[in-house]
Amino acid sequence: MQNNIERRKRITLTSKEISELFAEAIITIILLIIVNIAMLFIISSIIDSTPALNDAIFASRKSFVENLNSDIFLNGKNILIPLFLMMDVAFLYWRLIRRYRQMQLRHIISELHYIAEGNYDHRIPFELRGDLNRVVSSINGLVDSTVAAIEEERRIENSKDELITNVSHDIRTPLTSIIGYLGLIEDRQYHSEEDLLKYTHTAYVKAKQMKSLVDDLFEYTKVRQPSVPVNILKFDMVQLIEQLAADFELEASKKNIVVETATRPNQIMMDGDTEKLVRVFNNLLTNALKYGKGASKIIMEAEKVGTEVVITVKNNGKMIPKKSLDSLFDRFYRVEESRSQETGGTGLGLAIAQSIVALHGGYIYAKSTPKWTSFIIHLPLTRNKLPDSANNS
Repeated sequence: MQNNIERRKRITLTSKEISELFAEAIITIILLIIVNIAMLFIISSIIDSTPALNDAIFASRKSFVENLNSDIFLNGKNILIPLFLMMDVAFLYWRLIRRYRQMQLRHIISELHYIAEGNYDHRIPFELRGDLNRVVSSINGLVDSTVAAIEEERRIENSKDELITNVSHDIRTPLTSIIGYLGLIEDRQYHSEEDLLKYTHTAYVKAKQMKSLVDDLFEYTKVRQPSVPVNILKFDMVQLIEQLAADFELEASKKNIVVETATRPNQIMMDGDTEKLVRVFNNLLTNALKYGKGASKIIMEAEKVGTEVVITVKNNGKMIPKKSLDSLFDRFYRVEESRSQETGGTGLGLAIAQSIVALHGGYIYAKSTPKWTSFIIHLPLTRNKLPDSANNS
């Protein structure tokens, strides 16, 4: 697509168009000759009928002859004919250029019709000058933006189809189990109260998985909306991190994992929606506890760097494969597909975290080495509050 624009070329006129230009030149020359003869006749008549004008012209010519030492000005035709000739050449040039520009415009329109027929990979390849060149550049730019919009629309449509497919798959699996176990209960195909409790417990667990998926899906679609309300408050990020570490301390200790914090300075005041940011850190800490196999330590770091705060949540568990790092924040992506069955993960946690961080004007990414797997968040310290209309929408 880009190569078509780079290989610019001049417009090549067809034999028919060259004939049109030649005919235009002949007709214009004939008309100019007639006009010139008429003008000479009119001027001669005016001069002959006006003695004062005739005397003035004669005196001027005599003055030119004496001053320039040349008798070329004695005959008025020696002045008028070259003057008319220069005017004729200029007019002829203007007429031919005008017709040539019309032909160029005709070629541009032809190319535009070809693109409009669905050939969106084609670009107008002509190298022109002046306004027509700006027109061609504008048309090519418009086609580029149109193609980009079409591709984006296709991507969104594919994304919607993928979302429906993934949601259907993740709901169908636990729903099948629920229907199966409830069907056994309905048909009284259990031998003891212990079997009954086992079936109901399994159905209950699968129902909770479905609810977790629906809740995460609702949260994901909500934070993806541009008009989602963001309640900006001033708070201490250090205090928030320490509180989160304390909240996860008991759950971490059950897995022999220590949660630590490290901040610099000891107080970092910033603007943000604490409720949404807590959801981000909850997701990161939950992921670290669930999927950081072999980890013995989770560290939450916060550092003030210029006009932003950099928060790192890292664990010393199993390294994430390099090929998976770029896809971690894609919705429904799981490094191990089996995690869905083992832990009930929805694959939406990190996508939700990324959307919330983006709402705050920041960004998040992941790094993984044999020593540490880190999720790093950059957030601005100050953020302009959204208009009340946006917050209330």
